[in-house]
Amino acid sequence: MKENFEKKLLKMIDKEKILFDEPMKKHTTFRIGGPADYFIVPTEIEEIRAVVSLCEEMGMPYYVIGNGSNLLVADKGFRGVILQIYKAMNQVKIEGNVITAQAGASLAQIAKEALEHALTGFEFAAGIPGTLGGAVRMNAGAYGGEIKDILTKATVLTKEGEVVELSKEELEFGYRTSIIERTGQIVLKAEIELSPGKREEIKAVMDDLRKKRVSKQPLEFPSAGSTFKRPEGHFAGKLIQDAGLKGFCIGGAQVSEKHSGFVINTGNATASDVVELMRQVNEKVTDMFGVSLEPEVRRIGEF
Repeated sequence: MKENFEKKLLKMIDKEKILFDEPMKKHTTFRIGGPADYFIVPTEIEEIRAVVSLCEEMGMPYYVIGNGSNLLVADKGFRGVILQIYKAMNQVKIEGNVITAQAGASLAQIAKEALEHALTGFEFAAGIPGTLGGAVRMNAGAYGGEIKDILTKATVLTKEGEVVELSKEELEFGYRTSIIERTGQIVLKAEIELSPGKREEIKAVMDDLRKKRVSKQPLEFPSAGSTFKRPEGHFAGKLIQDAGLKGFCIGGAQVSEKHSGFVINTGNATASDVVELMRQVNEKVTDMFGVSLEPEVRRIGEF
């Protein structure tokens, strides 16, 4: 099947847009992950539609990433297609107080544009290390703000190959989830509505949040961001710290000494190290406090 798939793939996508047996550690913020059979960088919607259609037709697994944050790829890699919607599809357009951006635009890029146009409401997202597509998919949030607070609609590709527009209500946002995640749709672009503000005030908020991130988060190490979702009525990082697990290591994976809600790659961590560390952390927190920690980091590949 693989040979036949490859022949069909090369007929629809330029070869220079495809990397074969590409190490995923090059494309994740964790700097962890074995090779993907096919790593494709599309530049237009029709290419995404064609690849998805081929994968669905031939039963080939596929997964869409942005800049690879919030993602743990198995050491054995991913047997299938990785579609990266990132810098090749990152256009941002502003009309009045409405920002329309492609899924590959980084949240930092959008925040910069909002600042330049004196639009407020996106400051919370400025330091989230992800793209708009991933942020919509998981309803990303920080410092009291969430994507659902500012998004008005999104254009998505369904598994059936239809390009449809979904309203905020139709996206069914929840805590770190949306209908996108549950149905396997692919975000192509989204519209955000902000409010007019004062540039210096917006910048001051962004600067303050940046200082908080630098002082509290282990940004100097590769990680996937917050490792666990926030349990109702608790904070994952505090539970982990109170369990005495700050600095706890398995191989090259470590519970950050700076913020216990982050698992970091100290330099040579494997996906297996991370998974085992997460398992032991959850086990101890559950035993001590009766609270089970649900992973926020997504896993793909052969674990």
